[in-house]
Amino acid sequence: MLYYSDRITLFIGGYIFANIIPDKMADASAFLSFFYGGVMENSFTQGKIYTTLIAFAFPVFIAMLLQALYGTVDLLVVGRFGDATGVSAVSTGSQIMQMITGIVTGLTMGTTVLLGQRIGQKDEESAARTIGSAFCFFIVLGIAMSIITAVLSRQMAYAMQAPEKAFDKTAQYVAICGGGTVFTVLFNAAGGVFRGMGNSKLPLLLVAVACFVNIIGDIILVGIFGLDAAGAAITTVSAQAISVIAAFYIVVKKGFPFAFCKRHIRLFRSETLLILKFGLPIAAQEALTGLSFLVIIAILNGFGLIASAGVGVAEKICALIFIFPSSFMSALSAFTAQNIGAGKKERAKKALMYSAASAVSIGILMFMATFFSGARLASVFTSDTQVMAACGSYLKAYSIDCIIVGIVFSMMGYFNGCGKTLFVALQGIASTFLVRIPVSYFMSKIEGVSLFQIGFATPLASVFSVILCCSYYMWNEKGCRNNVLCRC
Repeated sequence: MLYYSDRITLFIGGYIFANIIPDKMADASAFLSFFYGGVMENSFTQGKIYTTLIAFAFPVFIAMLLQALYGTVDLLVVGRFGDATGVSAVSTGSQIMQMITGIVTGLTMGTTVLLGQRIGQKDEESAARTIGSAFCFFIVLGIAMSIITAVLSRQMAYAMQAPEKAFDKTAQYVAICGGGTVFTVLFNAAGGVFRGMGNSKLPLLLVAVACFVNIIGDIILVGIFGLDAAGAAITTVSAQAISVIAAFYIVVKKGFPFAFCKRHIRLFRSETLLILKFGLPIAAQEALTGLSFLVIIAILNGFGLIASAGVGVAEKICALIFIFPSSFMSALSAFTAQNIGAGKKERAKKALMYSAASAVSIGILMFMATFFSGARLASVFTSDTQVMAACGSYLKAYSIDCIIVGIVFSMMGYFNGCGKTLFVALQGIASTFLVRIPVSYFMSKIEGVSLFQIGFATPLASVFSVILCCSYYMWNEKGCRNNVLCRC
């Protein structure tokens, strides 16, 4: 039986590849131009702010949605054609790979920010050096991570406490996916480069290609050949490898909007250090946030199976909902980077206001849906009425965060674009480890406490983040008004 999320994935992927792409493929040049030709047409330093921002954010949102639903296909197919051990292996192994992907995504933000600033400065030579440095850095990083993950796959499965019966399959899944981490790294790095140049359509195309290949591959290797979790891992790696090849093909075919040649493909010290300066804090935040999620799940597991399952479903729902503010954050990071590079800070500040207003408006709708219909939303993932009720109770408090997080993510996007990724990481870590985890822990120790009450830990952490972000923003503005060197 297909879950609604799986149907959405299949529908979107099927529509894109059955309707849009065949039409565009009728003229290969027009097809490539549709996704790639608007690289510099999407300059963020001129034109209407709101329409430009939304036009860039929408493909980012669709790409994130496809990525969020990507893993459900593996579970769906393995669950249908395999057994419980395969489902457990994919579920556990994918958590490990998601944490690795989060770290990589954080690092690629460094490329997006630096490249956006260089393009805003119209420094084409530095932009080319940034791309060349990013390519060399991420291919070395990808190879290193592939070797480490593949070699330590069994240790990772043990650390995740994979069930004994599913242990070998889990280790095998991690080993295969880990061995292909180089493609995961290059896949995300390519997206970071294109977004830095103001192109969000091409990353969407690459995600759509990966999604399509993954679906077909799962059906063939798992459904027909019965390779179970190993087959799902092979298709995941293959899908990303094909997307990386497609990205390189398009770049070779169309080129960059500025001069780029072999001499640019090397590790330039200044560009590499700046990529790390901007990207490492976000990568560290992603790693610690992933760890904190596991800690909170462990705390809530003490409430029993129903509560644990209910919170798990709630987190899945929230992960989908938070794609909205996340897409604005990603779009605003690139938008701000170009305008800061061009010396148009006021334009970037206006974009921040537009982003926050839009994210909060959507957040209000999401709040109403999760507050009043949390149990109904849970029915998409489970038919157990007790789990649905537990999820609904938790979401009533958690739903407040749908509104607050729109402000937080928009300000994070703005500060990322300014290059203040260290602050973004520190405020995220502070809100998690000073508010969310402690509140969840102490609330769990209160006799008779409900999931509704524990659910307030997340919005409280977001309120703390808003206070930190607003304080830092005003501190920057005060420095500029007093003719002190602007800190952004």
